Amino acid sequence: MGDRDWRPFIYGGLASIVAEFGTFPIDTTKTRLQIQGQKIDPRHVALRYTGMVDCFVKTSQQEGIKALYCGIWPAVLRQATYGTIKFGTYYSLKDVFSKYRADGGSKEHLVTNTFCAAFSGGLSSAIANPTDVLKVRMQVGDEKRKLVRCFVDIYRVEGARGLWRGATATSQRAGVIAAVELPAYDACKRRLLPALGDTPLNHFASSLLASLGSAVASTPLDVIRTRLMQQRKVKNHVAKPNERIYKGTTDCFLQTVRNEGFPALYKGFIPTWLRMGPWNIIFFVTYERLKHMY
Repeated sequence: MGDRDWRPFIYGGLASIVAEFGTFPIDTTKTRLQIQGQKIDPRHVALRYTGMVDCFVKTSQQEGIKALYCGIWPAVLRQATYGTIKFGTYYSLKDVFSKYRADGGSKEHLVTNTFCAAFSGGLSSAIANPTDVLKVRMQVGDEKRKLVRCFVDIYRVEGARGLWRGATATSQRAGVIAAVELPAYDACKRRLLPALGDTPLNHFASSLLASLGSAVASTPLDVIRTRLMQQRKVKNHVAKPNERIYKGTTDCFLQTVRNEGFPALYKGFIPTWLRMGPWNIIFFVTYERLKHMY
């Protein structure tokens, strides 16, 4: 390990897993709301749910409470990789930039923090994309098999590209979230230090404010990447005239706006924010506690 500080990676991964367990049912409702109403996908044309609460209730009644946690294990596996790399890289890069500043100062800059966050978010999300695909497929009910079997079936039917379905949109979304969320949290935390100190109340308020900004900025990309991940494209299959799929991020964006209107890009916004808020609160409070403990 040498002199490298691995604590941000370890704390980031552990805190991400704790936050994922605490908020996963909200993520399931968000995913199902984003999938419904697609004009080009006959499986999801119908509007089954009127909102987050309706989705939560109907899923619980029709499929059982367990269905709200369908896909939790690929989600945990994703956070073990995505969360570890994202937060560890972000805080490590910040330290590197602060040590090698030309003026020798230690004050953080918004531009530097935004770059570190966007890079960390995009990189970690691209690496963890297969686990995200598994999570989405299991959440919307397309794959009811166990984790390993689901992984094998996707690879067998769709090839390796199936596991990286929507990787571009996922990386863009993760970069946007990180670029807004992490610098915003750090800035809010610094501003609140004189009044609240380095306390859980400060961490709570800062994470809640950061989550609102990241939800507004990332929801359109989240809708696009969810729809790209959900669609199946069998390898070596020549599409028939009546078979239409999204060709990529831009095509999905245009098709969604053309067929469903611009508001469709904000489907699932409420559960997105309601999940990001608690997720960030649990994450940052856990992360800060781990920093103080060890």
